[in-house]
Amino acid sequence: MFSNKQSWYFIGIGGVSMSALAQLLHSRGANVSGSDAVESSFTQKLVSLGIPVSIGDNGYIYADNVVYTGAIEENQKQLKAAREAGKRLLSRAELLGMVAEEYPHTISVAGCHGKTSTTSMLSHIFASGNRAFACHIGGEDLDFGNYYSTGGEYFITEACEFRRSFLSLNSEIAVILNTDRDHTDCYASEAELVEAYRLFANHAQKVVVNADDIHARNFTHALSFGLHAGDIQAENLQSEGEKYTFTVTEHGIPVERISLKTVGKYQICNALAAFAAARLAGFTPSEIKCGLENFHGVKRRFEEVGYIHGVPMICDYAHHPREILASFSSAQRLCRGTVRLVFQPHTFTRTRDLMSEFVSVLKKAENPLIYKTYAAREKFDFKGSAVALVSRLPEASYVQSPEDLRVRLEQEVEAGDLVLVLGAGDIYDIAKSICD
Repeated sequence: MFSNKQSWYFIGIGGVSMSALAQLLHSRGANVSGSDAVESSFTQKLVSLGIPVSIGDNGYIYADNVVYTGAIEENQKQLKAAREAGKRLLSRAELLGMVAEEYPHTISVAGCHGKTSTTSMLSHIFASGNRAFACHIGGEDLDFGNYYSTGGEYFITEACEFRRSFLSLNSEIAVILNTDRDHTDCYASEAELVEAYRLFANHAQKVVVNADDIHARNFTHALSFGLHAGDIQAENLQSEGEKYTFTVTEHGIPVERISLKTVGKYQICNALAAFAAARLAGFTPSEIKCGLENFHGVKRRFEEVGYIHGVPMICDYAHHPREILASFSSAQRLCRGTVRLVFQPHTFTRTRDLMSEFVSVLKKAENPLIYKTYAAREKFDFKGSAVALVSRLPEASYVQSPEDLRVRLEQEVEAGDLVLVLGAGDIYDIAKSICD
């Protein structure tokens, strides 16, 4: 289907997931081009591969197939022109579903958090086991980037719950890491969200669920995992610098001792999920151990990006209350002094609808700095703004520019401290720009 007879144009080609799909189609010999609002490392990589990318929305679309992201508005200039010209329009989710159908086997990883790390872990297991696979990652694995392929037997992909995108996938193995409340802009209730996960599970032949998740554990499944329950568990945990070693048990029987190279106790859960999925795919425990221990991490997942005023700065993609707590807890265990927390809210609806959860978590930090909201696809809503969040946190301060952030941190940090920068927006690039 994706041959040199097919031409594809990606609106928003610089997105992590979109650029991965563009690379995949290009590797299959398809004629691929696209556009994005701004130049980025992703657009630069695509150009280096020979994929034409225009910046802005003035480029004319010659391709017959046009792919767009959920963040693109209906009246976006190029999308509107393509529609009027009778082009074939596909959402990113629809294309992902079509791509998956091209592979004999598909493993898809869903959940509010942990998708990128677990998908990457599975990719390393397949690579270590010399199995033919392609991975579509919603972040940048430190070794594989956001797309990597050794062949066409297995397709390993993240499955995003936003706007029920994951329902486009029919998987041989589906992994549900958690069903935490999120994306309140497209799910009117928790029940709606849980039902979407249930439908996602129903689209799969075999399902792996988190036994510690109150909803997921009730889905029909082939294997379960968890820190406190499940078929696949971790015992005898040991930590050095927040990097964990543990024994994996299957149905209560110890099978392998694994040492992770990534920081955070939450990575154990991701590893157990990957372990369970790999077992269903036919890997031995020793093969899985090798793959997991070859995983070095993902960009923006507890990544040290530099120093400010002599104090290390760590960036993490955490933008949901549970993720923030996990990242902050790891930082506290590593820090001799004070964890100086910087948080950028991501979308107004998430901040508004999970306000009490955000407040509960952020107040654990000493004088946190709240950076202006990254709106993403949304219009301003004061109730979900960074200012509204700060108004409920007397200890917090609001900052709205890179220079303000740099000055505040340089004034506050002391030897032994650690700066922890959290958020899924542009705060990562901002943090790197103010490092010494």
